Amino acid sequence: MADDTSRGVREEARPADPQARSSADPAPVGLAGFALTTLLLSVINTGLLKEPGGILPVLALAAFYGGLAQFVAGLFEFRRGNTFGATAFMSYGAFWLTYWWLVQHVAGAGDVHNALGLYLLGWGIFTAYMAVAALRVSVAVLAVLVLLTVTFVLLAAGEFQGGAGPSALTKVGGWFGIATGLVAWYASAAAVVNATHRRTVLPTGPR
Repeated sequence: MADDTSRGVREEARPADPQARSSADPAPVGLAGFALTTLLLSVINTGLLKEPGGILPVLALAAFYGGLAQFVAGLFEFRRGNTFGATAFMSYGAFWLTYWWLVQHVAGAGDVHNALGLYLLGWGIFTAYMAVAALRVSVAVLAVLVLLTVTFVLLAAGEFQGGAGPSALTKVGGWFGIATGLVAWYASAAAVVNATHRRTVLPTGPR
């Protein structure tokens, strides 16, 4: 009887599955929201999709997936004590929310090419120093931020050129944006798959 009691105490004291007890990693959601929104907008920037209403799905994603969902992921990263994740997801979530607002108001604002160029260049600078921080995160996240830095710089240069339609630099920026979105999707998939299988199935590179 005493042995049964002591065994029960030991079983109760034994820690439960740590993955079940800890909070889930919000990064895969943030990366996925960023990836899909970036991919769809970048396809439009390349000129591959020329439908006049093609921007509407991008705006929907920018508001709810790339914007709201990613911002919430950043809030959860704050709770987990992850300064890098919180800064990245909340900032890029806010970027997509501002993009959603801007697209609906730029048409009636006249010529705003230079202002948009400065807007994109500012995001490029932010992304560049986040890439420096990502040197201690993973190769996959570092690749996302390096590609995104190039994308922002190209898109900014395209806006500074002005013109009625997308410039050549904007189109090249679109291709870099597609690459950015694909790598971000991979990083998201790796986080989900590796956590589910509890082993490295999709490598993301050393920290």
